[in-house]
Amino acid sequence: MGIGDAVLPDPVKFVLNWGRRYSLWVFNFGLACCAIEFIATSMGRHDFIRLGVIPFAHGPRQADLMVVSGTVTDKMAPAVKRLYEQMPEPKYVISFGACSNCGGPYWDSYSVTKGVDQIIPVDVYVPGCPPRPEALLQGILRLQDKIAGEQVSLNGGARGARAARSPERSTARVLTAPLVRPDSSP
Repeated sequence: MGIGDAVLPDPVKFVLNWGRRYSLWVFNFGLACCAIEFIATSMGRHDFIRLGVIPFAHGPRQADLMVVSGTVTDKMAPAVKRLYEQMPEPKYVISFGACSNCGGPYWDSYSVTKGVDQIIPVDVYVPGCPPRPEALLQGILRLQDKIAGEQVSLNGGARGARAARSPERSTARVLTAPLVRPDSSP
């Protein structure tokens, strides 16, 4: 039994998850028009840096979060998988837009992958064609909530079992909450 197998006290788990939650380095895999919306989310008006998201990692080996935005073709699918495998644990994926979620308007084409979740496990799906920057912000908040509730180990990530999990059994969460909460004042 090594130090990585030790049971961590709750305050240590909280601190580790807090650090992972608010320091997400993003590897953007922009393939189509959704990538423009991703870029708009990183600009001053929406500014997801205030949520602890660093917009552009230098490569997959420095990233925690892959945002796949756009149509994934069968020819591009091996590159997406290869880059995902190069990311260190813990790693997370947001599928951004209808094309990366399910093929979008091109779903019946012979060359379009019917969703990036057929290639890699997806944590959060952001719907829309193209989705608004606010939708990506909501997806990031959902992912941060998911990270906060993870079990933590010192073995290089909270999800060692997830790496062995097949993409068909991914426990992704679909965005259903409204982006703007109704005002409660009369």
